[in-house]
Amino acid sequence: MSTIFRATSLALAVSVALGSTSSYAAGEGNPAAEKDVEKIVVVGSRGAPRSVNDSPVPIDLIGGDELDRGGNTDMLELIKGSVPSFNVHSNPISDAASLVKPANLRGLSSDSTLILVNGKRRHRASVIALLGGGINDGAQGPDISVIPSSALKQVEVLRDGAAAQYGSDAIAGVMNFVLKDDADGGSLTARYGSYYEGDGDTMEISGNVGMALTKDGFANLSFQYKNADATSRSVQRPDAAGFIAAGVPNVGEPAQVWGSPEVNDDYTIFLNSGLDLGNDNEAYLFGNFSERDIRGGFYYRNPHNRGGVYSNDGGGSLLIGDVAQANGAERTCLPVPVSSNNVLTQQDYIDNIANNDNCFSFNELLPGGFTPNFGGNIVDTSITMGTRGELDNGVMYDVSGSIGFNESSYVIYDTLNASLGLDTPRDFNPGKHTQLEKTFNIDLNKDIEVDSIDALMVAGGFEWHAESFEVTAGDVASFEAGPFTDQGFGIGSNGFPGFKPQAAGVYSRQNYAFYVDMEAQVTEDFLLGAALRYEDYSTFGSDTNYKLTGQYHITDDFSLRGSISTGFRAPTVGQANYSNVQTALENGALVDSALLPATNPVAKQLGAQELTPEQSESYTLGAAWNVGALFVTLDYYNISVEDRVSQSTKYELTDADKVALKADGVPNVDSIQLVSFFTNDFDTTTSGIDFNANYATELLDGDATFSLAYNYNKTEVDNFTVVTGDFKVSRLENDLPNHRATFTWSQSWDQMSVLLRGNYYGEYQGVHVDYDATINDGDAAMTLDAELSYFVAEDIVLSVGAQNLFDQQATKINFTEQGAADCGGCVNNQWGGKYYETSPFGFNGGFYYVKATYNF
Repeated sequence: MSTIFRATSLALAVSVALGSTSSYAAGEGNPAAEKDVEKIVVVGSRGAPRSVNDSPVPIDLIGGDELDRGGNTDMLELIKGSVPSFNVHSNPISDAASLVKPANLRGLSSDSTLILVNGKRRHRASVIALLGGGINDGAQGPDISVIPSSALKQVEVLRDGAAAQYGSDAIAGVMNFVLKDDADGGSLTARYGSYYEGDGDTMEISGNVGMALTKDGFANLSFQYKNADATSRSVQRPDAAGFIAAGVPNVGEPAQVWGSPEVNDDYTIFLNSGLDLGNDNEAYLFGNFSERDIRGGFYYRNPHNRGGVYSNDGGGSLLIGDVAQANGAERTCLPVPVSSNNVLTQQDYIDNIANNDNCFSFNELLPGGFTPNFGGNIVDTSITMGTRGELDNGVMYDVSGSIGFNESSYVIYDTLNASLGLDTPRDFNPGKHTQLEKTFNIDLNKDIEVDSIDALMVAGGFEWHAESFEVTAGDVASFEAGPFTDQGFGIGSNGFPGFKPQAAGVYSRQNYAFYVDMEAQVTEDFLLGAALRYEDYSTFGSDTNYKLTGQYHITDDFSLRGSISTGFRAPTVGQANYSNVQTALENGALVDSALLPATNPVAKQLGAQELTPEQSESYTLGAAWNVGALFVTLDYYNISVEDRVSQSTKYELTDADKVALKADGVPNVDSIQLVSFFTNDFDTTTSGIDFNANYATELLDGDATFSLAYNYNKTEVDNFTVVTGDFKVSRLENDLPNHRATFTWSQSWDQMSVLLRGNYYGEYQGVHVDYDATINDGDAAMTLDAELSYFVAEDIVLSVGAQNLFDQQATKINFTEQGAADCGGCVNNQWGGKYYETSPFGFNGGFYYVKATYNF
């Protein structure tokens, strides 16, 4: 393939991916031209690709080389290290949120940021983050973690509301992942790492290869395969320690693990391809297939007081099953009060249960209690194909179709269905969720000559989008009401009961949109843009949004820029129709809590209404300054969002509510104590400042680049009701640090390179599972990442590095000491955690790694 085609197809790939108009030409063998291509971005404008400093809206550009040197295998963590307004939490013991981690741009939920790949809308994950914390509570965003750094040429992060340009989900901004498009060469990397604590061992093999697709095309293939062991940052729970001291067998050490989950056989394959059709026209196809298995910890079930399994009176007496009663006879089993810390040694237990074949308690099967493990298999795949180019009349076109699929098959291990008695299985498949999306786009644009202005671009287009959310029933044992149900034993797989056939089904909707977009270079120094988008949904009607942008160059090196826009985020099909039963901690006790659709009769009785779209208004005002090798930007933003969608507070169920729930087919009603639903209940205003500075120079007989990025972000809840509750408001406003900053120094010589990155995290609200007892201010902290690379040969690079080099520890939970070492016996440490879950840089501590890369 010729250099001319590679450069031209690259420009077409980025400029027309979002409906851009201008073509790009590079002279053969012109390295300067190809270098310039690497600096252009397409998000934020449908006009010609432009450099970051010429954009009227703030954009971060993260190159593929920077991602490769990030020291992490998770794309979410890589971006967090480069974009201070992007936050990710580790989410231990968080149900499905541990399978697909939610992230936040500018303090908004993960589904408020639109994700693109090669400029095309990425499908969302099938996982709804029910325990994702206050900000992501109920969020359903795309699974960014399946995108490997080996597949990427660059990542473009538009930090500005863009729903008027790209549709729903772009309230906080847009992230565009641009895939590599080389037609030759490639790389192979092997990497191993581990935490300083000696756990979380991670092995990864990744690679990329570019191939010619006939003489006029390319096929670029990337892959990644990795495994990661679980971590534990736990202390022994005091109740479990008491059982061990009393001689109770089979108590875990620790009984409950707070840490990152185990990830097995995590592999992903990405293909990006293009074919020159001649006359400035091109066909393209790209897509992926990804799969992984995840297994993480859950709450410990105390063998004296876990409701529905061991006791139904808070540990006053054991819950005893009567086999004869289950078969229709009279009950003969006598009650056994819990009068010691080891019921196995109580004489009444020995007489009435241990030596009585008709009576049983689960202390016989699991004397030390049990801790379920929750996990699942995640499959993600997509394909996009289309054609783009220029018509004879000068109109640029891009016609494409996409299909995206994400499936989460849940598994819960080491638990039981108590209603089945001692014959219960220990592992269950509770069912699965599937998200399927189809998108069709037609984008047209044209540069029009107008005598009174320098340039005018007019674009228009059409988008059709359909999505479905499917619930598949679990295996029978995961939801079955066994013969001991009427004796008070819980129904279904404890911790995550299976989906009943009545709850299974496919929920779908369609929407279409028309847009018009214009950019006028009014004078050489003044750029003005406008966008208008009309969108119509089959479920809740239509929405129209606009955006105005402008940039004025006061001098050649200094410009002012700004935007004002409206936006919306449609509630997902999953949020509108999902129901689930989960184990939650409420008032110091584990209880079963049901999440209901807003249309459910019980939810309506509690005040739920059918979900409507979130509405937003945002504006930015900033400046860009470019002097020689120094480039500085400063931007203020303000985002107001009305009717935000989230999970309500949890309500206590009455007997009448339970009757209604049974009639509606909700599983395991008798064991459910609480209920919640999705709601549009609160409004927020998020404001902040982004500062970025980049400088390149010669230093220490080599080449050096420096970058400083700072973000101040503050969210305030303007209106809410008891449906949201005070504590969620506190989490929305305070969980994330207001101040985040990174400073990076990259130094290279002929045979060696060094990367140093300092990360600053301001104070945050420290939250642990036992909220009332442990909420406190998390400390501000600095961490340092470092990587040293040595070029053994022209094509072989060996690297060693560390994240959190000096092992900065997260803030410890605010427990009351009681003399026990490492807080193991603290007064209110009932749940075994050591650090706040909301630590913005995680809780695992320092991580070191080594890697070897072969370039060819």
